[in-house]
Amino acid sequence: MTWNELLLMRHEWALIGLALVLIILEIGVSDEQKSRINVVACLLMAAVALFGFWPAESGSIFGGMYITDPLRMLMKNILNIGVLIIFLQSNVWLGKAGMKSRITEFYLLLVSSLIGVNYMISAGHFLMFYLGLELLTIPIAALAAYEQYQSKSAEAGIKLILSSAFSSAILLFGLSMLYGATGNLYFADFSLSDSLLTILGFIFFFSGLAFKISIVPFHLWTADVYEGSPTNVTSYLSVISKGSAVFLLVILLFTLFRTIQPVWQEVLYATAIVTMTIGNLFAIRQQNLKRFLAFSSIAQAGFMLLGVINGDTLGMATVVYFVLVYVFSNLAAFGVVQAVEQASGKLNIDDYNGFYKTNPLLSLTMMLALFSLAGIPPLAGFFGKFFLFTAVAESGFYTLLLIAVLNTVISLYYYLLVVKAMFINKNDSPVPVITSDGAMRISLILSVAGIVILGFYSPVFDYINELCKSF
Repeated sequence: MTWNELLLMRHEWALIGLALVLIILEIGVSDEQKSRINVVACLLMAAVALFGFWPAESGSIFGGMYITDPLRMLMKNILNIGVLIIFLQSNVWLGKAGMKSRITEFYLLLVSSLIGVNYMISAGHFLMFYLGLELLTIPIAALAAYEQYQSKSAEAGIKLILSSAFSSAILLFGLSMLYGATGNLYFADFSLSDSLLTILGFIFFFSGLAFKISIVPFHLWTADVYEGSPTNVTSYLSVISKGSAVFLLVILLFTLFRTIQPVWQEVLYATAIVTMTIGNLFAIRQQNLKRFLAFSSIAQAGFMLLGVINGDTLGMATVVYFVLVYVFSNLAAFGVVQAVEQASGKLNIDDYNGFYKTNPLLSLTMMLALFSLAGIPPLAGFFGKFFLFTAVAESGFYTLLLIAVLNTVISLYYYLLVVKAMFINKNDSPVPVITSDGAMRISLILSVAGIVILGFYSPVFDYINELCKSF
């Protein structure tokens, strides 16, 4: 293997290097200095995120088991930025009593999971894909149960690992059928017919992947795991885990499963409708903000499927762009939730009554995040949904488009409930003034900048669209 071939895996090498540095620090730093690992981890993750944008060539290694190209690299870069923001938002939480001795452990688990994400996106063989998927999932289950003295956290970890095991079994069963139909697991040589065995294999495979994206009816674990996990781990589940699974679904549908497009269009048509509708209807009923954002993320997953269903490059570009916007919007919302939780322990929507009077900047950040998720112009979320709806309209799925627009109206209603609580509702004892640390402020500034800039800077979508055309 040549040096240039090794550099094709530069995202993975960079993350492995980050993990090794953290291990060395864990061995060499005294307990009193462990808090400094936070700074080092954030700086190194920022360097990894920047390094990912360095131009590189397309290619494949390991006999085609690993593939990289500009679109896949962009997907990894989007997720790296998301993880950097989560690192920054974890600083205060990791400084709590009982956490300092486990700071490195947290970062190592998160980086390990991200390495799995990278391998999964670059997979050129279903074995590589599955190894990446498991490497993504197992560290997250440990992170969900990270607060070992809280029963809800332990419950979240158990539920996540059980649901992941169940979904992996379904996915592998589907893969075995696809292997039986094609006799091959290399993506480059994968040739599907429209036989019954192929269609059944695809349905089982899609069902297994649908667990990761929280597509209805495979979403039942989501709210409980989101509520029980530490909030920064919930952010990772909601943004990085879901985003990577959506990226992979897009890649596979547009390449390997192209020959059975009429089949997966029908599957996506039905699941998009029920996912958007059920996610939105259940979000209205929630008082706990983590459960609220859990059902909101389920509804957003339904919107993401709208772009996939189109089956052309415009649809692919809209999904990648929507995930990019979703990363900034969701992490801004989770950042505010985490800041309030760390300062006051409050998590219910009613606790945010009168929040604007004591914390105007955090209130504005939360409002921008929710407006972006709702799709209100001129924020980035508006253009994300506009492009998705355009892709659906060009496909001629007008009934689906109407249902999607109605669901957007429903989502706007429940997002406004939180805004109303912060800005209009009276409260004699609102959440006290919160003084966020520097890392949290940087994370929120990055998130808000992403929400605003992506809404006004159209070359970003044009760039993604060009990458999708050459995919």
